[in-house]
Amino acid sequence: MTKAELIEKVAKKVGATKTETKKIIDVAVEEIMESVAAGEKVGFAGFGTFYVSKRSARVGRNPRTGEKLTIAEFNLPSFKCGKVFKEKVNK
Repeated sequence: MTKAELIEKVAKKVGATKTETKKIIDVAVEEIMESVAAGEKVGFAGFGTFYVSKRSARVGRNPRTGEKLTIAEFNLPSFKCGKVFKEKVNK
């Protein structure tokens, strides 16, 4: 499903215009990204939780040359799905 398809489906279900729905979805996604970037967890009961995973610095290898290189520490946005979501997917 694309963003446009999501907007269309949500607009139909709630009886709003596509323009209003697009604004709401855009703001919601932006707020989720800002909160996770600030290190907060964002949870939706039954759906799942967005959070930050910290990856430690490590030594890697260049696949072409075999040369060792250092991969810097970085933060990775992560998502853990909730129980209801898992059950729905596995029906």
